[in-house]
Amino acid sequence: MKRCMSICCVCAMALGLSFGVSTDTQAASSVKVIDGSQLTKDVESIGYTQKVARGEDLLTGYSKIVRMGPGEIYAGGTTLAAHEVERIGIGVIIERAKEEDTKWSFYDSWNKFLENTDRASSKKYLDVEGDYYYRVRCVHSANDDVSSSFTDGVYIEEP
Repeated sequence: MKRCMSICCVCAMALGLSFGVSTDTQAASSVKVIDGSQLTKDVESIGYTQKVARGEDLLTGYSKIVRMGPGEIYAGGTTLAAHEVERIGIGVIIERAKEEDTKWSFYDSWNKFLENTDRASSKKYLDVEGDYYYRVRCVHSANDDVSSSFTDGVYIEEP
């Protein structure tokens, strides 16, 4: 009886796993993804830092992009330290792609560094060429701790 129950449990788990995998695959194939970023028609997207492998200074960071209108975006990000640090910074990179592309291309970038504080933010409003997906990728640093974040791609219409 125990053996029968064990076999039934294993079969149920296998069936559940195969159903879950096929559902995820189906959902993923309906949305185009380039280098980890989904291409969306959303108004905004926010991406958070990847975990720092060893770090005492960098707490978190995020990237943000907002479609302000045809041909206009708000782009930027924030870096937060766990405490006041000697040097904190953020590098903001704007990338763009067409739906048929397989990789993002560079569009614009800038940096901001501050000393003896626990946060750094930087943002810009930009006029951009329409009919592209844009994403923001940020590099976050607090003393020697470094991590990055990126948004999904947001479609920008022609002005």
